[in-house]
Amino acid sequence: MIELLQKVRVIDPVSQIDELFDVLIADGYIQAVASHISDIHSDTKIRDCQGLVLGPGLVDLYSHSGEPGFEERETLLSFLQAAAAGGFTRVSILPDTSPVIDNTALVAQLHQKRRKEIKEREKINLAPPATPASPLPLLHIWGAITLDVAGKQMTELADLAAAGVVGFTDGKPLENLALVRRVLEYLQPLGKPVAFWPSDRQLAANGVMREGPDALRFGLPPIPASAETTAIAAMLELVAAIGTPVHIMRVSTARSVELIASAKAAGLPITASTTWMHLLLDTKAVKSYHTSLHLDPPLGNPRDVVALRAGVRAGVIDAIAIDHTPYSYEEKVQAFAEAPAGAIGLELALPLLWQYLVETKELTALELWRALSTSPAECLGQKVSAILPHQLAELTLFDPQQSWKVERKSLYTLSQNTPWLGQQLKGHVLQTWC
Repeated sequence: MIELLQKVRVIDPVSQIDELFDVLIADGYIQAVASHISDIHSDTKIRDCQGLVLGPGLVDLYSHSGEPGFEERETLLSFLQAAAAGGFTRVSILPDTSPVIDNTALVAQLHQKRRKEIKEREKINLAPPATPASPLPLLHIWGAITLDVAGKQMTELADLAAAGVVGFTDGKPLENLALVRRVLEYLQPLGKPVAFWPSDRQLAANGVMREGPDALRFGLPPIPASAETTAIAAMLELVAAIGTPVHIMRVSTARSVELIASAKAAGLPITASTTWMHLLLDTKAVKSYHTSLHLDPPLGNPRDVVALRAGVRAGVIDAIAIDHTPYSYEEKVQAFAEAPAGAIGLELALPLLWQYLVETKELTALELWRALSTSPAECLGQKVSAILPHQLAELTLFDPQQSWKVERKSLYTLSQNTPWLGQQLKGHVLQTWC
């Protein structure tokens, strides 16, 4: 198919462009980008894209898949369809499935499963409501650092690297610093990304909410910011001593942003990410006791949110991760402190971030798109092509003004654990090319 997107707003963090262009796409490639394209084939599909945004496909650094083991929460197919509907062309799943992704056989099985889903999708017209022409995104898999993500014994890291994992993480805090040091030494020659979630679980104890005035007001057990910052400080010392590049996941406090900024200024080889909900909401939102606001790490105090947004603007926080965490209705219908931590987000992140950060001028469109596309790709050791002629078309078309209601029939994901369920949102992904 040949498509001409007329007068589309092209946001390209690679070329630092935010301008109106005509874009011609054919056979999976960008054929032309110009202020006006008139020389086209007779069977070209012409689309009036005034008011629409075209950017590189979004890249998610880490999220949870229910399959294998928890298919009632999320199947691999529903996960990938939700990602496509949210504008993602690459997604990376964490290894805490059941069984855990700590062996090469499961890596191969998941890639085979995705190939099978693509073939089935070609045979059957699924008629999805959100993005009918969007292909399933590329699937990347994080390999576990430790067996059964138990934090005790290292996996066969070299074998997993050879099997094609995108990098290594447990997605859980690793508190044995001697083990962390050995991991950094072992991984140095493999050249694969390694991601850690620094959190001192002894300091966090049984807390469920960030320590501060709101935690006292709502009567919920607090987690001090030091549970994160002391663990980050220890991690930075190990990186300084060993030199292996490290990605720091789930940054959620103002002090953490300061520590990371200082480490980067000193030349340490680190990158960092926060999650989309930590940029949008603070502890005041917990007043509703909605269990989908029970996150780990918890939502920050207002000062933390301000610092995280500033960190994204400045590039101290390289990427915005979705950390999509599906749970069944029954699992989430409990008291706030008893419900498992996490919320879905693949289909919601771009519309909400655009609405509350770009339209309010907290971030520019380029800054947001960079943090959702090119920067997370770089954290994975990958590249995203510029929107230029002769480049592969890995793109997302987004309508910032289209309204839609978040409800069961409008979502691909099998789970509904989000505080925005039932609400009207503005901003909708129309199509991806991958």
